[in-house]
Order: sequence, then C-alpha cells, then structure tokens
Amino acid sequence: MRPRTRVTSNMTDVPLLGSIAPWTQLSLWFPSPYLVEKEPLSTPEGGMYQEWGYVSLASDMRPSLMSNGSVYTRTPATPIPASVDENLMETMGRPLSGSCQFFSMYWTVASSPAVVAMWGTLTLPTPSSPEKPLDLLVVHLSQEILNDALVQVPGHILHPARHRAALVYAIMTQQDAHAVPLLILLVLEACAPSLGAQLPGRDGTKTPHVAAHDQHFPWDRMRLPQTVVPLHYNLTIHPNLNTLHFTGVVHIELEVVEDTTTIILHSSELLISNVLLLVPGGPPRPLRFLEHPASEQLALLSDQVLTKGGRYEVQLEFAANLSDSFHGFYKSSYRANSGEIRYVASTQFEATSARAAFPCFDEPAFKANFTIQIIREARHIAISNMPKISTVELAGGLLKDCFDTSVRMSTYLVAFIVSDFLSVSQTTQHGVKISVYASPEKIHQTTYALDAAVKLLDFYDDFFAIPYPLPKQDLVAIPDFQSGAMENWGLTTYREAGLLFQPKSSASDKLGITMVIAHELAHQWFGNLVTMEWWNDLWLNEGFAKFMEFVSVDVAYPELQVNDFFLDKCFNAMEVDSLSSSHPVSTPVETPTQIREMFDDVSYSKGACILNMLRDFLTPDAFKTGIIRYLRRYSYQNTVNSHLWQSLTNVCQSDEFEVGGVKQRDFCLEGKLQPGGSKWYTDDGLDIRAIMDTWTLQEGFPLVTVEVKGREVRLSQERYLKTDDPSLTEGFLWQIPLTYITSRSNAIQRFLLKTKTDVLYLDEEVEWLKFNVNMSGYYMVHYQQPGWSSLIRLLQSNHEALGSNDRGNLINNVFQLVSVGKVELDMALELSLYLSREMEILPVTQGLGELVPLYKLMEKRDMETLENQMKGYIVELLQTIINKQQWTDAGSVSERVLRSYLLLFACVRNHPPCVETASRLFNSWKDLDGNMSLPSDVSLAVFTIGAQTPEGWDFLYEKYGRSPDTSVKSRIKTALSISPLKDKLQLLLEESLRGDVLKTQDLPHVLISVSKNRHGYKLAWNFLRANWHALIKKFGEGSSSIARMVNGVTDQYSTVHMLKEVQEFFGSLTKETGSELRCIQQTYETIEENIRWVDKHLPLLQDWLDKHTSSGPKTQNTRHEDL
Repeated sequence: MRPRTRVTSNMTDVPLLGSIAPWTQLSLWFPSPYLVEKEPLSTPEGGMYQEWGYVSLASDMRPSLMSNGSVYTRTPATPIPASVDENLMETMGRPLSGSCQFFSMYWTVASSPAVVAMWGTLTLPTPSSPEKPLDLLVVHLSQEILNDALVQVPGHILHPARHRAALVYAIMTQQDAHAVPLLILLVLEACAPSLGAQLPGRDGTKTPHVAAHDQHFPWDRMRLPQTVVPLHYNLTIHPNLNTLHFTGVVHIELEVVEDTTTIILHSSELLISNVLLLVPGGPPRPLRFLEHPASEQLALLSDQVLTKGGRYEVQLEFAANLSDSFHGFYKSSYRANSGEIRYVASTQFEATSARAAFPCFDEPAFKANFTIQIIREARHIAISNMPKISTVELAGGLLKDCFDTSVRMSTYLVAFIVSDFLSVSQTTQHGVKISVYASPEKIHQTTYALDAAVKLLDFYDDFFAIPYPLPKQDLVAIPDFQSGAMENWGLTTYREAGLLFQPKSSASDKLGITMVIAHELAHQWFGNLVTMEWWNDLWLNEGFAKFMEFVSVDVAYPELQVNDFFLDKCFNAMEVDSLSSSHPVSTPVETPTQIREMFDDVSYSKGACILNMLRDFLTPDAFKTGIIRYLRRYSYQNTVNSHLWQSLTNVCQSDEFEVGGVKQRDFCLEGKLQPGGSKWYTDDGLDIRAIMDTWTLQEGFPLVTVEVKGREVRLSQERYLKTDDPSLTEGFLWQIPLTYITSRSNAIQRFLLKTKTDVLYLDEEVEWLKFNVNMSGYYMVHYQQPGWSSLIRLLQSNHEALGSNDRGNLINNVFQLVSVGKVELDMALELSLYLSREMEILPVTQGLGELVPLYKLMEKRDMETLENQMKGYIVELLQTIINKQQWTDAGSVSERVLRSYLLLFACVRNHPPCVETASRLFNSWKDLDGNMSLPSDVSLAVFTIGAQTPEGWDFLYEKYGRSPDTSVKSRIKTALSISPLKDKLQLLLEESLRGDVLKTQDLPHVLISVSKNRHGYKLAWNFLRANWHALIKKFGEGSSSIARMVNGVTDQYSTVHMLKEVQEFFGSLTKETGSELRCIQQTYETIEENIRWVDKHLPLLQDWLDKHTSSGPKTQNTRHEDL
C-alpha cells in the first residue's frame, strides 16, 4: 500500500459557463499581458457568466457546504516564486512533476466578522511571449461565504448572496510587469464556528480536503484491478482556445465483476471535482476520492458495497490546461497568411495519455463505447471518432456538437479536435466517407492524400473481407505532432509532412505519404478492430501495420516500387537487435515510461520482418487465410501472441474454403508437394506457435554459419551479438526457415533448421550457395571459406546473377560480420569493389550505409588524413553512377529517390561536377527570390550548397519561415543543418527548441542531423546535455523521440574519453529524469563497440586504402574534404 498526500472532498453540481455539465470550481486564467479591465464588473441576475479580460466568472454557482476556503495554485512552467508572503498564509506544497508545484492555502472562518487577506505573487509569461504556459488560480468558496460575505474590491462592493455567485476580482496593478500582485479581500459575517477549519499545524480537526498522514491509497499496482469494467463513457468537454484550458464532465457506466467499495481508474494532472455515484432509482451519492500521482491513478471510495453483477454510473468533473507537450489533450498552433497565430486543440492518447484528458480506465483491454459532446465557439469546428449527429446552441454564443456513439474500443483510440480547419471529401466504393482536414492555407495540398486514402481503404476492405465498421474516416494534418501519425479509429492524425503533398513534391515525399496513410489505415483492422491485450504485445499492432503498409502499397501503387525499401526496415531492426540491451518482440512492461520504450524498431520493423518471413514460410495465400481468421475470431476483442499463432495453424482444416478471395483447397493441395531434397514440413506437421515463440519471446536474431563439403552442407546457429563477452550468446535457439539457391538452380529450396546444428544434402556439387533468398528471413549468414570468396567472385563477374535484395543482403552481412570477428575487414572491402558497376537503389544505398559510418568514426577522432582517404574511395567507387544522374525529376520512383541520395552525397563530399551544377542552380533560384521552380528531387543538394555561406544560409532560413510548402520546408531544414557554419548550427538548434520559426516537433531531426555534421557534433552533444530536462518534459521520458536523439547524437563516438563523458552525464541523472532508459544502455554498448572496431581495424583499413585508391592521401585530403 502506498501513502497518499492529498484527500479531496466533494461538492454538489454547479452549471459550467453555459454548458449543461455541472461544475464546482471557479477558474481564473491570466494570459499576461492581456489581463486588462474592459468594463466595470457586474453580476446580472440569472445563470449567466461574465468575461473580464480573459477571466470568466460564472453566475448562479451553488457550492455545497465547505468548512474552509482553499486556493490551489499550479504553475506549469516554473515553481511558485519564493516571494509569496508566507507570513500571511501557511502553505502546504508538493511537486507535481518537473518544475510544477501544487499549493493549498487555508484560512479560518470565524464566528464574528473577520477580514482574511491573502497575498501572493504569480510569475507570469513576459509580454513578448504571451503564448507561454498560463497560471491557473482555482478558488473554492463555502456556502456560508456565498450567503453572508461581501467581496469587496476598489470601486465595487458585490453581494454574492443576492446574485448567488462566487466572485473574485483580480487587480493588476502593473499591466506590463512580469509579476502580478493578486489581492483577494473577503469580508465575512456570521459564520458558524463549528464549521471553522483550523490551519494545518494548529489545534483542531483536519478538514476532509487535507490528507491525513495515515491515509493510504487502496491499490498498490500499476495495472488496474479487474473488479469493475467500463461499458460506456458519456463525455462532454470544452476546450477554450482563448485561455488554452479545458473543462469537462464524464459519466462512466460500469459493471461490477467483484464486490467492492473502491473504483480504481486513471487520471493524470486533472483537477477533479464533483464525483458522484449514480444509482438507478436512487439519488446521486457523493464519492470521496484519492489521487496517486506516481501511478496516475484515482480511487473513488463508496460508503456502500457495489455488488457483483450490478451496473452503476459514476460522474466526474475535471479541468486542466491544454498540454504544452505532444500528448494528452494539447495545444497546437499555426501562423495564418495574415500573420495571426491560430490555435488548435488536438489529442494524442497512445499509449497512456487519455487519462490526461479525462478520467478513464486507460488500458487497452478496458474497451467500451464512447458518446462524445464537444463545446466550441462558432468560429471553430469539432470532429471526433464518429460522425456528428447534432449541434445545440448554448448560452454565451457557444455551440455543443454531439457525436454518434462509437463501437467498442480502447481509450487510446479516442480522439477529438477543435480547430478552424477546412476539409475535402470523397466516398469509397464501399460507401465510407473519407475526409482530409488541414489549415485553410494548406487545404489545397490534400488532394493526393484524399485519393490515396480512398484507394487504400478500399484495398483493405477487399483484402480482409471484413468491412470497415465506421461510416467515415477522417485524416487530419496537425501543425504540431510528435510521431508520424496516429490511428485513432475514424479520425487518424498526421504530421503535415505526412499528409500534405504538392505536384512539385519529391518522389520520396510521395512514397512517404502513401506509406504512412497505408500504415494508419491498416491499423483500423490490426490494432483497432483487434487490439493487443497489453502493451507487451504492441508488435501485434505495429508490426502488422508496418508489414501491411508494404503489402497494400505494392498492390495499390505498384509504380512506387515499395519492395525496394522493405529490407532497410530489417537492417535497422537488426542494428538495435544486435545489442545485449535489446528486448524480445513481446516483453513485459508496466510503467508509462516502459510502455513508451516499446515503440521502437523492434516492435515495428522486426515485427514486420518476422511476419514477412512467416508469410514466405507458409505461402502468401495460407498466411492471408490465417490472418483473416484471426481478425474474424477476435473482432472488438483483445489478443495475445498465441491467438495469432492458433489462427495461422492448420489453415487447411478450416471449414471456410474461400476467405478473402483465397481458395484454400487449391493452395493447401499445392503446399503438400514439397521438394524431395528439403527438410520441410507440411501444414499438418507445423507447430506455428513453437516456431514463432523463438522469434517473439527471446531477443536478438540468429547467425547461421554455412560450411560446404562437396554435396554436404553443414549448418550451425548462434546469436549474432556485438559484444566482447561470448557467454552472452549462449542459451539461444531459433527455428529458422532457411531458403537458398545455388549456382546450378535459381529455384528456391527450403530447410527448417530447428537444432543447434544440422546437415542438408545437395543433389550435386555447386560453385556457390546463397542463403536467405531475397532476405525473406530475419537472420544473417556467414559462409565459411571458400564460400565468401565464391560469392565475391560472382558479384565481380556477374552481379546480376543475384537479385538486388540478395546483393544488398550480402553487403550488409559481410560488413556486420567484421564487427563480430567472423570476417576480416579486407574481405568486406573487396566485396564492396563490385559497387562500381551497381545501378540498383538497394545495393547502392546499403553500400553507402556500411561505408559512410567508417569515415564518420574518424571525423570524431580528428583523423583527417585517413578520413578523407576513405571519403575519396567512396566517391571514386560510385563515380560512374553519380555522373550518370540527371538534374531532373525524370524516372521511376526508385531512380528518383536514388538520384536525390547520390547527388546530396556527392555535393557534401565536394565532388566538383555536383558542386558546380548545384551552385549555379542555387544562385539562379536566389536571384529570383526563390520563385524559380527547381526539380524537387535535386533541390536538397542545391539547398545544401547554398547553405555553405552566411548569406545563403540566411536566405534559406528566411524562405523556410515564409514557405507554405511542407516538402520544401523539410528540404531547407535539412540543408541548414548540413552547413559548416557553427554559429548558424547553434542558432538552428536553439530555434528548434524555441518553436517559433522551426517547429519543436522537428528538433529530434535537426539535432541528429547537426550531430552527423563534422562541424556540429560537439554542439549537438552540448545541446542535448544542456536541455535534457526540457526535452524529457516536451517529448516524454521513454519516447522514441528521446531514444532517437540519445542514440543519434552519440552513436559515432569511438574514444574512451567520449565514452566516459557520456557515462558521466547519463550517470548523473536520477530515475525520474531518465537514468534507466534503455536508449542509454544502447548508447554505452554502441560506443564500446565503436572503440573495439576502431582499435582492431583502423591499421588494416589504412593499408587497404593505400593499395586500392588511385591517388595518395594528400591528394584525397584536398579533393574530398567536406564543405
């Protein structure tokens, strides 16, 4: 049991500013410097409210009996200043989080007239930054004060008893001052002494608002109990885009599973009030409640037992600021063409942030139906998961939009947005209305996303043979968004760069937008319709969505050639999975931080890659039949790993012989005809669960060693792990679906390796074997000699004898095997020589992906001669394909993406033809004030050359601020970060954190890009350290953004000095500030591996380059030094 720090009693209902939702608190918001007197304060009769400055005062407020008055003050940005006069009020305070403080102040209500004066000072935002977090003052006044008190202020004496109102007048004595003195003067008359509350620490009974020291929270686990389950939420919420706060009320219908007097649910940084138990046929009963901030839990305490099988309803009212982070119910903003800053209220609840918007059972297994009402101003629109069914006019010119009741879903999928956005719409072949929303200035950039969403949703409808269950699907471009997109059911949200497209956007932009839409729409089935039971199996959502985005786009948009880009996901996953700090695809998690850490390459990319392996293993038709069975069996339910494996087992025994257009009888008969020489298993003998548990319940991946002796092929497996401790590779065993081709046959042969070692026999002797055909499997292969030599000769003589995926796979494997001592560096470099004739995107980019990091290690070690020699080798190696690139947007998507990649590389490496052309284009573009049309695929190289000078950098920065084109802004931002100008790089980092010109959402990208810049890596490391706490607060501890920044800034360090510096900084953190994050352990391992690699291989690299480059190191130093 964990001790509590605050107990809050209840108050009866009070109308909330024109809404029908009851409320109990008068909230005063002070957005300095706008607090100015508009007109004398008055209190008209009736249920109206007043606005003075931006202070909203409600009339006809009826609080219940309270024995004291309480003032809670919370400052999100800074602690309450020490200038609060503690001689006038005794204060009890506790930290909420970070620099936030929560204070309660009490005063005595005497039996005779008394004057109680409270002075406090709140530090408010400066006049130049009115959009900074606002201070909140919440005032509770007792019924006695309302009946008998006068609220006296200079020039006004108000009578709450006459007007039935609680009024507080805030006086700003210095409008432009940063510190605003507040005076609350209460003249009290004839209050009963028995109701008086003593100040804490004095004699007298404690009020029920204050936690007694022996109070305990009645639940001691992070996971919620199963004693009650939610059935339906009726949520009314009112985001105020003037004051940037929100208020609301939620009614939750519950079913009791076990007799209980306690309801445990989630709430995070919400001001909770007016908690009632609504019993059918009986009067509302107030509930006491306890909060436990550490677990973000709320306990509702009933005086009577809630009986098993009974249904009850609880009501909770709440208020909070719109969040300054990217999660929960948060504020976003954009600058209109007029220069006006306009605000948007949007949600991002995955994984554990629905609780920050309304009290709820915030775990994926607690599915329920949701009925949502949103109160807004007439100048805004509101959208949510379901279609709007009506709009009701409220007092004060407000409107309330009422939305249809949702299907059963998890809280993390709830979404609502209030904005001034516009939309465009179409209807799919299956009758679903698709709408794309964006800010008015960018609505013309939504056409492509709308067409893609229609096409892809129709694909999924047909592929899964399960109709999309909602009547509409909205896609919304949010100006401030941390991740790429979010799959809220019926209301998917995106970064603007993930949704907005113009004809002049690049090929990679088009590919990226299509893929992210495909990913989120796949989630409407995988994740929304069928949801993992708990976050340990997040991969069932994200791995499937990542996998299906490639499947769907390959069919719907074959011209995008997505299969050229799939293996990159597997390579990225293996990079993380090769460390001892990796984790199983399915791994236990409990806390919000641990849950956020699950959103990584293992859950997404490794999940997708092992699904791709399984599909190849079972055949695409059998796999499709199995996943459709899975979706049908568990619709609107929650699942674990084993449910998927059961659905994929014995698909040929299903009673349904046609599922999703797949005729099972045909492929089942075909599947039993196995090659005679293969150790394979027919459907009847497959234990899918046993096979796949080896891939999901243990971390890492296997390294298969192949040794050929005539017709005999000896196989062995071990864990691939970058470590100097061999014992860490012991105890791992996978069931590996091996595939291979030989010099004698391109027909794919199969072999299931289930043991540590095994032998297969060929029909005849061969010159070479290539295992892991097309890299359909998630494993590496090491060929004992002469295996590697045979494959290197094949690549050098006839590389097209192998497919591009196989060539990319060999490049990756041979260089990665150098790291674990299986292959010498010179052999890997010998293989790379064939790249001088390579023209396909995957092998070329994979070659660069293996070679570039070698000189990046040297950049951080001040090894300029060897560094430039290595750069010279790469440029010369790829010179043929670089010089073939045209400065146009012609060609296939893969050709265009490769062109952009190569020209940027060549220009950064100071390749003269590239620099000359890019300089000429930039000068022409600049001379026309940026109004000349540049080929989009080459514009990044052009901008990068332009950013090398202060004048060019400033011009690009100014264009960034003014451009409405998200694609152009993205390329300019990258070019600015590649500049050699250190003062400009520092400015870029600071502006990215400030968020005025560059959005803070882009800070991770900017920081990592600067860290890869040889002129900026020290700036990036210093910036990360100096702003660590601000970054944690903004992006969230454990988030993928934090992990990317930590790893991205440090993963090219390779000296003991830098390792110690990194360890000292992260070692100085506390658990609360991130000391136990997995990404920190990954960083230590990566730097240690870099140190081992450099110490062992640099002399050999130097010797090899001396033999294989056409000119000496001195010439290379002059020719290929970075710009």
